[in-house]
Amino acid sequence: MAVQKVVETVPLPAPRTAWNVRARLGYLGLNGLILAAFLLLWDIVSAIVSSDFVPGPRAVARAMVDVLMKGDIAGLGLLRHAVVSIQRVLIGFVISCAIAIPLGIAFGLKPGLYRALKVVLEPFRFIPPIAWVPIAILILRGDARYMFIIVLGTFFPILMATITGIARTDTTHLDVAKTLGFTPFERIWKIVLPSALPEIAAGMRIGLGVGWMSIVAAEMIGGELEGLGRMMLNHAELLRVDVVVVGMVAVGVIGFIMNELFLLVERWVFRWRRAIKL
Repeated sequence: MAVQKVVETVPLPAPRTAWNVRARLGYLGLNGLILAAFLLLWDIVSAIVSSDFVPGPRAVARAMVDVLMKGDIAGLGLLRHAVVSIQRVLIGFVISCAIAIPLGIAFGLKPGLYRALKVVLEPFRFIPPIAWVPIAILILRGDARYMFIIVLGTFFPILMATITGIARTDTTHLDVAKTLGFTPFERIWKIVLPSALPEIAAGMRIGLGVGWMSIVAAEMIGGELEGLGRMMLNHAELLRVDVVVVGMVAVGVIGFIMNELFLLVERWVFRWRRAIKL
């Protein structure tokens, strides 16, 4: 009875659903106001400069509709360019994850192995992906050259995050698992990987952002007709700055959407972290 009385007197946390909805609506409203202020400032600057090389938001909007409806100088629409760029990035990203995560697990479990290979791996980590574009153009053809650039751009953020996540696994948990008779594989699968997954996911999100920036630069140099980078370069040569800005807006918006979708999935997968209160 005493225990029951104590339990009954403990106040339960109030539901936060309504508060969360109000907070999100408030942030959306604030973001809307900031965006409107930015567009207004952009329009004022464009009117003051009064140059075709500084198009305002209305000129960019007209150019976006034109590229969407009629296509660019190659007859390809904005959506086609965007889909091709996204497809290249996602394929390269999946390949990179398939290589970097197993390697990161191996290096995290065997730090001596990483230290032995560090003198070879680390210099490659500091070479910008765009520096590999001339070599990719010479030795590869078609979309393979873009996959190569994406894999190089996304590989090291994912690899380093995986190594860090594995290394931060609580040794107490591993000792308890060993005491309970877990096999080495079970310790990796049931303890090490779940513990490292948040770090790995963060590295994947960073790698995806690097890959998206890399593909746009690579498409400007590569010889293919499709892709947002190629569309921007083609119109830059014709001094159509408004269409170039359309490409820049598309790159920024798509990158923002991919990042937000990744964060949404990450919050859903790791919702157990918010539920734990120590």
